[in-house]
Amino acid sequence: MIDAVSLGSDLPHDFVWGVAGSAYQVEGAVAEDGRGESIWDRFTSTPGTIANGDTGVIACDSYHRFGDDVRLLRDLGVTAYRFSISWPRILPSGRGRVNPAGLDFYDRMLEELLASGIEPYATLYHWDLPQELEDRGGWPARDTVGAFAEYVEVVASRLGDRVSNWITQNEPWVISWLGYGLGEHAPGRRSEADALAAAHHVLLAHGRAAEVLRREAPAARVGVTVDLYPTYPLTDAREDADAARLFDGSRNRWFLDPLFGRGYPSDMLEHYERVLPRIDEGDLETIAAPLDFLGVNYYSRAVVRAGSDPARPVPVDLPDAERTEMGWEVYPDGLKHLLVRLHGDYELPDVYITENGAAYPDARTNGSVADPQRISYVERHVAALRDAMSEGVPVRGYFLWSLLDNFEWAFGFSRRFGIVYVDFETLERVPKDSFTWYRDLIAAQRAGRA
Repeated sequence: MIDAVSLGSDLPHDFVWGVAGSAYQVEGAVAEDGRGESIWDRFTSTPGTIANGDTGVIACDSYHRFGDDVRLLRDLGVTAYRFSISWPRILPSGRGRVNPAGLDFYDRMLEELLASGIEPYATLYHWDLPQELEDRGGWPARDTVGAFAEYVEVVASRLGDRVSNWITQNEPWVISWLGYGLGEHAPGRRSEADALAAAHHVLLAHGRAAEVLRREAPAARVGVTVDLYPTYPLTDAREDADAARLFDGSRNRWFLDPLFGRGYPSDMLEHYERVLPRIDEGDLETIAAPLDFLGVNYYSRAVVRAGSDPARPVPVDLPDAERTEMGWEVYPDGLKHLLVRLHGDYELPDVYITENGAAYPDARTNGSVADPQRISYVERHVAALRDAMSEGVPVRGYFLWSLLDNFEWAFGFSRRFGIVYVDFETLERVPKDSFTWYRDLIAAQRAGRA
């Protein structure tokens, strides 16, 4: 185990330490105070979509218990909290009528965070599209871009005086491909054409949101969060290398290239030629709105072999691989490789690791929760980002996923990512050993840089 003092000793004094969560996964109260239906409300009510039939109806009940969560954040010593705003809680139908009670909730949340010295990092979209917009076509419909811009304007005009860091979209690949291409997430559609149209419109909505935010909250910083997988061919064979490049094009470059002003990659335009969405004049310029920061979500790498579909690679058996309960390989070196590659390929703004964490089968024993595997996971990934920073990558902060065990999408409550154990029967919160370790790491880094 790496000593906490030495682990943090090379990080700058203003390095941002945080944790993250999202509205549907923690808030609950899905039918309270005027909130409208989201695609996840509809999806979870469909038999067979979610493990054990779980739903986010209650989740962690953070809508009613956020004060408890802020106390945990204070005890943890983080300087930032990344959360998402529920679109249907603000605009129940997706556009038009504003729900004042929804804005009031986030008002209270911000006041508690700021009073505790915790900087809010607000994500505007973390997958809970209002169902009425889905009924009108969802993200594959271009009209959803305009609805999103309307929503962002409502939120920014009310909260923009207290939020200095905005994340427009979380994980465009997941929104488009898991939701519209592969059907594993809400709304459960399966169409390659819909996935590509959704991806384009999510990116376009990011660009439109950036314009709105800079008008309504000109002092704020605007970023976007992408989930990236460093990609490795299984062997040196040309066929494996070609498959790896195709996967990288679909998973990474399809989103990074347009965000950084290069347009969509030419090899992937050729690959998707028959199912490309409409791209209007000016779209690519809008998508390439200047970024104040880039959020990177990193969990694992992809090892790809010939014959893989870029949206669904053929599983590769790595017999000695360490894995989390999600089945994802634990590969900290991939984070360094990814960050160094980004630094070499693009003109990067500030970078934040906006999600990184692991699910393990945690159990409460005699009132405590030991999770040494998670501690080891986080420790090695923080070391990897430190090593990337030593090579010039402008990483400014790290957000551990997640503060609480929560509703883990299609896995329901069967996967625990939190550093705080949640008893989903009583909603009691119990800090795990990883909570204490992370608290001590933050304190040691601050003491070492004082």
